[in-house]
Amino acid sequence: MYNSIVEIVAQNAIKNPEKLCIVDNMKAYTYGEIWKLVRVIAKKLRKLDIKKRDCVMVECTQDAHFLICGLACELERIIFVPIEHRASKARVKNILDDVNAKLFIYETEYEISNKTIQMSSLPWMLMEEENTYLFPKAEDTSEILYTTGTTGIAKGIEITNRNNIALAENIKYGTEMKGNNIELIPLPLSHSHGLRCFYANMLNGSTVVLTEGVSQVKHIFDVIEKYKVTAMDMSPSAASILIKLSKDKLYDISRQIDYIQVGTERVQEDIKKLLNVFFPTSRLYNFYGSTESGRSCVLEFSKEKGKVDCIGKPTKNAKFIVTDEERNPINSSKKNIGLLASAGSMNMKGYWRQPVLTEETMRNGYVYTNDMGYIDDEGYIYVLGRKDNIINYRGIKISPEEIEESVKKCEGIIDCACVPKKDDMCGEVPKLFIVVQKKEKFQKKDMLNCLKQYIDENKMPKEIEIVEEIPYTYNGKIHRKKLLEMSL
Repeated sequence: MYNSIVEIVAQNAIKNPEKLCIVDNMKAYTYGEIWKLVRVIAKKLRKLDIKKRDCVMVECTQDAHFLICGLACELERIIFVPIEHRASKARVKNILDDVNAKLFIYETEYEISNKTIQMSSLPWMLMEEENTYLFPKAEDTSEILYTTGTTGIAKGIEITNRNNIALAENIKYGTEMKGNNIELIPLPLSHSHGLRCFYANMLNGSTVVLTEGVSQVKHIFDVIEKYKVTAMDMSPSAASILIKLSKDKLYDISRQIDYIQVGTERVQEDIKKLLNVFFPTSRLYNFYGSTESGRSCVLEFSKEKGKVDCIGKPTKNAKFIVTDEERNPINSSKKNIGLLASAGSMNMKGYWRQPVLTEETMRNGYVYTNDMGYIDDEGYIYVLGRKDNIINYRGIKISPEEIEESVKKCEGIIDCACVPKKDDMCGEVPKLFIVVQKKEKFQKKDMLNCLKQYIDENKMPKEIEIVEEIPYTYNGKIHRKKLLEMSL
């Protein structure tokens, strides 16, 4: 029915202009107000001589203004390039140059170029808007999303309007979203996960409530109560933090929460169990996907319990195959694992101005990954880890996630991460980094004895190092590259 997210917002504004659309720390906006502001900002972009297919970079402010800028770009068929809040000057400059951005809308002061405008200086009053407009086409490029790359210029992932509609459908139907949905989104909107949750709620005609993370527990519970939040979007690390900081308070809100969706990576079993305890009547989902091929698989782990390493079944617009290293499809099983690949209308257009890399990653409609896994006889998909992370110990493939989940069951462990370490005799061995409660009382032999209950002898970590904290990326994933560097 629709070719773009902005067209959906416009239709919702016509049907339900007084319905709440976006709530942030400053204000609550109706669909009517959002649609009017989108046209106001679109008109301003035109006055700044920004043309169709130009790129505009916008610093994430985790509020309605940021999202309105994105929708205004979409309406004008301008390419929206979000960047995380307070990104380094080098990263900002690299991306500005890579997309040849005609404008940078910012909050943080950057002395980079004269093609900048402060977010606060845009016309945010409900002034005269443009009433003559054409909606973008499905095949138009909507946005370029940059990965977090730790060195050099990160990859720009080109997403069309058609991709975003398919992604929104994957989430809406994957969560069985209800008409009265009011979803809390604490994850950064500069990242694909949070941004796509917003799109899904627009497709559903529901309300999003924005916060900056979950660490301000009182604020989180205040907005949940004030706006009658019925759903939450989290990363595994955000879920873990919320559980640790709020604990019994979660029981007070659990009955009003229809569902929780957890993404950015596979949820560890200990987090699944805790969420099931604190939200016994809620639907709990773990989405699998990437920026290149988002929300392609989902597991309702409140219903499908005990499926360790499982990421569920393909979402509405997705299908999966498992291949060998030459990308030939294989009949996979637990004993015959391969590499996952997904196809569907949610798949990216390609990497921005990188045709060789695009060709390496996309073929025959599939996005090929480095995730090792298999599909069982019932169609459930399992991921054992990244090809680069899988530990090849004497020819045995060991999942670091399996070791990590087992270690967390041992007393005195706060956090942990496992990576492969080169070894002349064995090829690779598991090296474990741990954060412990009390260093002076910690005994490695006690932890190893505990681990014997959960993992085979050949999967036991061969080297253990106590650290102050485990490094994570900004979107909540273990920063394994830093740990690998620490292992050299």
